[in-house]
Amino acid sequence: MDVVRAARVEDGACRHMLAWHAGPGWRMIGSAVLGGGLGEREWVLNAQVRPGYDRMDPEAHLRELATGLGLTGPGMGLMTAAPVDAFVHAADDEVEAVVTAGLGVPTWAAAPDYVPTPYRPGTINIVAAIPAALTDAALVNCATTATEAKVQALLDAGYDCSGTASDAVCVAARVPEPGRHVELFGGPRSRWGARLARAVYEAVYQAASADVARRALGEAAAHPATTGACTGAAPRLVSSPS
Repeated sequence: MDVVRAARVEDGACRHMLAWHAGPGWRMIGSAVLGGGLGEREWVLNAQVRPGYDRMDPEAHLRELATGLGLTGPGMGLMTAAPVDAFVHAADDEVEAVVTAGLGVPTWAAAPDYVPTPYRPGTINIVAAIPAALTDAALVNCATTATEAKVQALLDAGYDCSGTASDAVCVAARVPEPGRHVELFGGPRSRWGARLARAVYEAVYQAASADVARRALGEAAAHPATTGACTGAAPRLVSSPS
């Protein structure tokens, strides 16, 4: 999974982005703001936005950012206030996962009714790729498996939560070809689901642990309001280890 890292100046600060141009031949399932659902997709964009983001046109915003990076056609776009440039990559036997994490407001899924709290940057975004064809049901199962692995990693990293209120996941698999085998299962003990779970677990665990260290330095250090010159504004490739 070759990830392109880029940045732009927005709202008076340097905001980072990660893009994976997968190309044709991939089907994805995801809860992304842009292009979420299940279907053929060619790219994934993970864009950092300001804390307290309140634009009412996030799809248009993500599409604009994607176009600026040369990403056209169907794709998925995710957002987070977490430091995207601090992403973590992990792999397990051909399955890869890229995770960005901010746990400013950790929560349990089955929590009491919403109570407003002071905003702090958050969101765990998971993007994973499986080099095999899966049925629709298996892809749905993989999204569940990735989420279960995320919760396991958070607990092991010392967080008493199931995630944040705005977490997102995207799992990509190959488009089935005539006459080729299609995987029927994506649970944590299936062939590809087990690999997915281990890759996601490792990436989330590392990202969550790094977030603990950043927060020990304070919010200002972890999420500066301005960075001066926006270094790395020109897109550049970051080849993930295979």
